[in-house]
Amino acid sequence: MKKFLIILFVLFISACGFHPMFTGADMDIYVSPISGINGIDLRNALWARFGGQREPGATYTLTVKLNDPVTQYKALEQTGDATWQEISLTASYVLSHNGKQIATGTERAAESYTFVRYLVASNASYNNAVQNTIRVLAEKISTRAIAETYKYSHNDTGATK
Repeated sequence: MKKFLIILFVLFISACGFHPMFTGADMDIYVSPISGINGIDLRNALWARFGGQREPGATYTLTVKLNDPVTQYKALEQTGDATWQEISLTASYVLSHNGKQIATGTERAAESYTFVRYLVASNASYNNAVQNTIRVLAEKISTRAIAETYKYSHNDTGATK
């Protein structure tokens, strides 16, 4: 019965003209080096989202500029000591095809973390927040880049460029 329902669902979806947006050709994106330690982590996260590392001759090139993290105090004790902080990262990017810019944008991600008096615990909390923020940035940028490559490769007439 389950197989029958799955086949029926697939037939229904295919009959309505549905086709997946994420295809191999649309994800041929080379990510240019991003400066800094956080840039290396962001580039690795983007590679993971695009299905692996690509060579500089890929169909599309993504250039990302990652700003330094910004930290803000979110909660203070009566003594004036900070107990809660927020880390935010901003990245601007340019997506190009054969040297022609097809999309630009800026994405921001933030995460709060506990700031304690113990140095090791505080550093671990900060580093975890930065890594989580980088993952969110990679997800936002990659989703937009894949959507733009799909849109660019499939013009209004349905032909491939």
